[in-house]
Amino acid sequence: MEDNRKVLLKVEHLSQHFKLGKHVLRAVDDVNFEIYKGEVFGLVGESGCGKTTTGRTIIRLYDATGGSVYFDDKRIVAGTLEYKTAIKMAKAKFDAANDALNKEMKALSPEEKSARANEFNEKKKAIADEFNAVKNENIEKIKLARYDHRNCNKEFAKFEVQKVVDKYNPLFEDLNGKIEAAKASNNDAELAELNNQLDTLTKKFKEEKRIASKDRIMNKIQMIFQDPIASLDPRMTVRDIIAEGLIIRGIRDKKYIDERVYKMLELVGLVQEHATRYPHEFSGGQRQRIGIARSIILEPELIIADEPISALDVSIQAQVINLLNQLREKMGLTILFIAHDLSVVKYFSDRIAVMYFGHIVEMTTSDELFKHPLHPYTKSLLSAIPLPDPHYEKKRKRITYNPLSAHDYSKEGPTMREILPGHFILCNSEEFEKYKEEIKELDSKKNA
Repeated sequence: MEDNRKVLLKVEHLSQHFKLGKHVLRAVDDVNFEIYKGEVFGLVGESGCGKTTTGRTIIRLYDATGGSVYFDDKRIVAGTLEYKTAIKMAKAKFDAANDALNKEMKALSPEEKSARANEFNEKKKAIADEFNAVKNENIEKIKLARYDHRNCNKEFAKFEVQKVVDKYNPLFEDLNGKIEAAKASNNDAELAELNNQLDTLTKKFKEEKRIASKDRIMNKIQMIFQDPIASLDPRMTVRDIIAEGLIIRGIRDKKYIDERVYKMLELVGLVQEHATRYPHEFSGGQRQRIGIARSIILEPELIIADEPISALDVSIQAQVINLLNQLREKMGLTILFIAHDLSVVKYFSDRIAVMYFGHIVEMTTSDELFKHPLHPYTKSLLSAIPLPDPHYEKKRKRITYNPLSAHDYSKEGPTMREILPGHFILCNSEEFEKYKEEIKELDSKKNA
């Protein structure tokens, strides 16, 4: 069945590698997923698996090594790794083919070399042409990727300015028509009133156009950070922290800024009096609410919540999750929810992707993941979830995931495959068949 929901965020072959001396740390390696508008997409895994790095690369706190990220069909992140790799592979193929031809020529007698010179030259030209075609194609892709990465905000600002122009042009045409009519009828009183309206409209147009010219597509994506105190500037008041995004965007009206700040405070469960205080005067839960208020003041479409409750008390965690749910409904937010606690993610998320060592190993809906956990790492995570039941806890078996013993990829490597509609798992052909049988067994046990 075709899914007609709008894809808001699309991540394609995203890679983020860090150089550690002579070594390279593949923190995120060939990650692919889509987030639909209005949904909560959970990204789970143990510490160090690349969840936070993925979120930070999407919001451009890091420059991606490879792959692309599309937001609302516009490329906002573009790496060049795959294009450089394609050139290197083509060069290796070109060198190998050239070496083979040279060896073949050396083995020939001078008479044979002379007779077949044209043939060898044509072969060399064909090999060189093939390499140059691949090289030139990927060089163009590299240029386009760099252009998109550097200029996506400028292109978005141009688009927003044009929207303002299109909005005001009919208003100016209508008002100018009325002014011409008033001039023709010599109605001085009406002409004076219409000129005043024109001045007011011109000021509004210039102000909206100025703000639109400073708008950025990345304003549509905001982040809630894990540590509620480290992410807030201790020298700034709550009002300044929350209003910073509006000021950077170019809004100068202090009355409007104050109104927006007070409204955000109210939305996150704080009061107007908190605006003059500093971060150290609040509890951990209140600080995280301030961070949430800062993230929603620009009315974003996507929120990246990077473990927003892991540093909070258990009683406060539920409050913050409920707050995010309320804001999601009120503001129509889409949320990428990064966490390591599968029980929380199950409650809050529509779909879940399980991440291990920079790769997504399983991805499906929340209910399906708990109904048919297939990948050994997913089973390991689920086995670690404690329940407030002493009898269950005594019998609970924890599963340890060891990739060396759990998989045999010596003959065939793993790829992402769809085992059920919307349920993807990283496996090879042998594992794929085994997982199919496992699903049948699970369903038969539950139906028995």
